[in-house]
Amino acid sequence: MDRIPIIVAMVMDTMRGAKAMALKVGIAGGGVGGLAAAIALRGLGHEAAVFEQAPAYGRVGADINLTSNAVRALTGLGVLPALLETAARPTFRISRVWDSGEETSRLELAETAVRKYGAPQLTLHRADLLDALLDRIPDGVIRLGHKVEHVEQDGGAVAVTFTNGQRQVFDAWIGADGIHSATRTALFGPEHAKYTGIVSHRGVFDRDRAPALPDLDAFVKWWGPTRDVQLATFPLTRGREIFVFATTPEPDWRHESWTTPGNIDEVRQAFAGFHPEARAYIDACTEVTKTALYYRDPLPQWWRGHAVLLGDACHAMPPFMAQGAAMAIEDAVVLARALSEAGRTGVEGALASYQQARKPRADEIQQQSYDNKWLKVGGNADWVYTYDAWSAPLSGAIEER
Repeated sequence: MDRIPIIVAMVMDTMRGAKAMALKVGIAGGGVGGLAAAIALRGLGHEAAVFEQAPAYGRVGADINLTSNAVRALTGLGVLPALLETAARPTFRISRVWDSGEETSRLELAETAVRKYGAPQLTLHRADLLDALLDRIPDGVIRLGHKVEHVEQDGGAVAVTFTNGQRQVFDAWIGADGIHSATRTALFGPEHAKYTGIVSHRGVFDRDRAPALPDLDAFVKWWGPTRDVQLATFPLTRGREIFVFATTPEPDWRHESWTTPGNIDEVRQAFAGFHPEARAYIDACTEVTKTALYYRDPLPQWWRGHAVLLGDACHAMPPFMAQGAAMAIEDAVVLARALSEAGRTGVEGALASYQQARKPRADEIQQQSYDNKWLKVGGNADWVYTYDAWSAPLSGAIEER
């Protein structure tokens, strides 16, 4: 892991010296992917600004699971020390059968993940990740209260009009504005995200409420009788808190929000047939939030002209592989690398190179996340966890698994 900053510095030095072209880049969306893109682009010498529609940042979203591939990319952005201040480091990734409790797969993490994959796995509050990214961005780079209204292209420039009446022109425009991306609509027309028919329930409890529970320091996934029923638990805040994530089928409930209150008694009833150890995690929660889970089919194209998409804007997926944020972070790093070749390839060539490098991997993970079978019984995690966004070739190949 100590070699990562050295490798990133070498990448940046090489790109600065190879027909460097400093671009003015605008980014729609100040979430994980948008902030990561801004840091990576600015580190490579570009002028990058983030346009976020919210009037302020709030502490929403309970958790985030950063697997080694995401942590490796974030290390190159300089945020790892801040993350380690609050994150937990799961000891294992364990799969268990919902009723018998039988263990069907076990992947060693902690220091083994560092040795095998080049970076640890970290679990933490989503807001702590956003804070760490925000600390790497200078004042004035983020413009709050800017919601995209129109994206127009003419002569190699991208003109963006916001609902507050402001208009700006960029050499390149990045839509990192989530599953309901306005940039995506501007590029490819209106299309609605698809409802999975599944809702998620999220809760957090203090470890002291149930100190005798097994596997408090591990990531444990309890596979239910059907693909839409499952329970996952893992530590937060250096193990002082435990996160609980449960899913149930609910075809007629489609509300999407990080903060909508759920009903803990309904969750307990839905999981009444699960193994006692699984139920004990739910019993330790006093409240939960509830949100519908949406996804999109893989897009055939991620870019048009000088505008491009990253993260959920182009490959939104259910959270069943814990790769949604990781894919956005990887996108951000690879896109910044590709745009730093624009002096040689032109902006459109750079965006084509980015899509070629990222789309096969994102499509595969998007599909496997939807199928929800990965690591259920054994399986190979290497093709996901060993990926290095800082050194991956700007081509479309994916590893055999």
